[in-house]
Amino acid sequence: MFDIALQIPNFTYPGVPREELFDRVSAVAQTAEESGFDAVLVMDHFYQLPLLGPPTNEMFEAYTLLGAIAARTERVMLGTLVTGVTYRNPAILAKIVSSLDVISHGRALLGIGAAWFDVEHEALGVDFPPVGQRMQMLEEAIEICRAMFRDERPTFKGRHYSTVDAINSPAPLRPGGPPVMVGGQGEKVTFRIAAQHADMLNMTASFDDIPRKLSALGEHLDRIGRERSSIHVSSLGSLVIGESAADADRKRDEFLATRGLDWATADEATRALVGARIIMGDEAAVVERIGQLRAMGIDGLAVNMPADGCDLDAVRYAGKVLRSAMS
Repeated sequence: MFDIALQIPNFTYPGVPREELFDRVSAVAQTAEESGFDAVLVMDHFYQLPLLGPPTNEMFEAYTLLGAIAARTERVMLGTLVTGVTYRNPAILAKIVSSLDVISHGRALLGIGAAWFDVEHEALGVDFPPVGQRMQMLEEAIEICRAMFRDERPTFKGRHYSTVDAINSPAPLRPGGPPVMVGGQGEKVTFRIAAQHADMLNMTASFDDIPRKLSALGEHLDRIGRERSSIHVSSLGSLVIGESAADADRKRDEFLATRGLDWATADEATRALVGARIIMGDEAAVVERIGQLRAMGIDGLAVNMPADGCDLDAVRYAGKVLRSAMS
């Protein structure tokens, strides 16, 4: 489980040529580890997401990248936020995550969700069934992965997936396997699946919605007789931190300008939408905001740093501030 995690969603860095990309990413991961982050997470996508950049931007395959990062780090948990269930057969996914766990000496986690980015599915020829079917696939996938993590050699026959005496060797190092983290914001189905099957839930929702989301999760937990303390709940947001409030504003404005948005002239609806999942300001403002989020009831916080996440000094400063705020 983690108090603070750094999600790395972007691999296009000014002035960094392709042959040096991994070295920079690994340096970011190592700096995150050194500065107090508990986990380093990467997106599991094949095209860059529209809010972060054009689809032609660089995007590493997630598990290849995590295996390489594992060799250059020692302490942080490693996983995706999150793997789309449509991208890999779940038995193969269990093998991949088990391998990562062995390579990292027991630091893997399985982050998984129902997938949503239809553009890359269509472009790469990956089936993108309706959301109800994807939810069924998610539940079956977790059941298969869990059984394979436990080295049960499962024979499973579901509506969408099946296995026959599935061998998983080498098995994960941790008894029971890597923790399973479900990602999403759907209160009716996603949260039910998390309540029934997951060790962790990461909510991708507006910070203002956290109390309602936790209430919805609590109803599912109560229905099956599970204690709230038995599932780790985190929230994903973007962090824009500066030495001063003006510095943070500058970083935000410069990043948004690269996406064609002028913050100074943006209407209130746009400002509210963009600001709903951003923690920003100087150290005091960030610490205060994190205190508010913790008071809402979350156990951990995952952040990405779209404005300056490739700047090692910025990552170092963020880790110091976040670690202090979560202590």
